[in-house]
Amino acid sequence: MACIGVSEAVKALPMSSIEVGEAREARVLDGKAIAQQVRAESAAQVRALKERGITPGLAVVLVGDDPGSQIYVRNKTRACQEVGITALDHRLPASTTKEELLALIGRLNRDPQIHGVLVQLPLPPGLDAGPILATLDPAKDVDGLLSENVGALWLGRPRFVPCTPLGIMRLLKEAGTPVAGAQAVVIGRSNLVGRPVAGLLLAADATVTVCHSRTRDLPAVVGRADIVVAAIGRPEAIRGEWIKPGATVIDVGINRLADGKIVGDVEFAAARSRAAAITPVPGGVGPMTIAMLLHNVVLAASGLA
Repeated sequence: MACIGVSEAVKALPMSSIEVGEAREARVLDGKAIAQQVRAESAAQVRALKERGITPGLAVVLVGDDPGSQIYVRNKTRACQEVGITALDHRLPASTTKEELLALIGRLNRDPQIHGVLVQLPLPPGLDAGPILATLDPAKDVDGLLSENVGALWLGRPRFVPCTPLGIMRLLKEAGTPVAGAQAVVIGRSNLVGRPVAGLLLAADATVTVCHSRTRDLPAVVGRADIVVAAIGRPEAIRGEWIKPGATVIDVGINRLADGKIVGDVEFAAARSRAAAITPVPGGVGPMTIAMLLHNVVLAASGLA
């Protein structure tokens, strides 16, 4: 079965067919279409696993009634079912105690039919996510949030990686962007996106700069980048004129303006006139997140993680 591990997925990305400085409008990377490719790959891998008597299983734990979390869980469950992964939802009231939640996680850790466990965040007030997540079996941490998996990433031996950064690497691959030797700038240092995507880019032999609120002369730093990953949650904070001609721009931001329009962290139209490839918002990075969750569950079930 051709189930590719994380290390292989981020190495040896192909060279771009778009030369730096070439005068043309950027290719818009269709995250929806690429996510469908990933789902199809996962479905094929699930079929191969089932032929070996293994049915990948994901347990999703949702505590409380946060509307956004309910939508995310429903979408994750539906995506699992579409590719043949068994998805078990555990919905608990907001009054659930720490002891009750830990008892459930313990049972899921011991269940051989469950290959991945996902605790939907945020948790209700009174439940500290850190100590609770720390009780997950690292071999079932398909969100890639535990210190063991974070450490493995930074040691250059990634096992489970947060799904959005993994999706970003797949987008770069589909764009044909050369990563090895590239100057990559990551704007944002969150544990969910900024830090892990910096680790993945470093593992793929890019030279990586991580920018944040105290970075001096951000336009100049961005202007030297062959790859720009924007993940700061500020609408159109990265101006188009900062972008180096021929760069690849990955916009992770999803920001709703007062008029209801959704925009990214990058000034899209102006950046598109300079970049070689760029992700739209919506429809770029967003669809990749659940697709890469499926990839991680298959990885866990296959024993290749």
